[in-house]
Amino acid sequence: MSSAPSSGSGDRRWLSLAVELAGQCPPSDTAFSVGCVIVDEHGAEISRGFSRERPDLHAEESALGKVAPDDERLRGATLYSSLEPCTRRRSRPRTCAELILASPIRRVVVAWREPPVFVADAHGVQALEAAGVTVVEIPELAGAAARTNAHILDR
Repeated sequence: MSSAPSSGSGDRRWLSLAVELAGQCPPSDTAFSVGCVIVDEHGAEISRGFSRERPDLHAEESALGKVAPDDERLRGATLYSSLEPCTRRRSRPRTCAELILASPIRRVVVAWREPPVFVADAHGVQALEAAGVTVVEIPELAGAAARTNAHILDR
């Protein structure tokens, strides 16, 4: 995984938008607030979502659910998520990492690795990379993503 700013000049801008979207999440003491944006290879937004936009939805699930799975724009697209995609779910049958892998998206940019609050062994980045997805981390935005979840982290 690359932790340096990526080759895409818009990565910080799109990931900042994902972090802002996390602020729209209905509050929860049992789940992180996460934002997600999917952008095509030309820098045009395809879709966006945030956690609990509909009950039990994660941000990546919400954004992916607004696009047809065979939409050609997903080839070459980048998924931006304020938090590492999950590899464990209680409320839904498929994890966010599985949903991404089932799509044509092969590049993911994240701000923050999942802290061991709800899941002790989160490994979304590793699962994506093991399947050939390029994952870029922009740690300068991790603090902003964490602040959206301060109510969970401070308890």
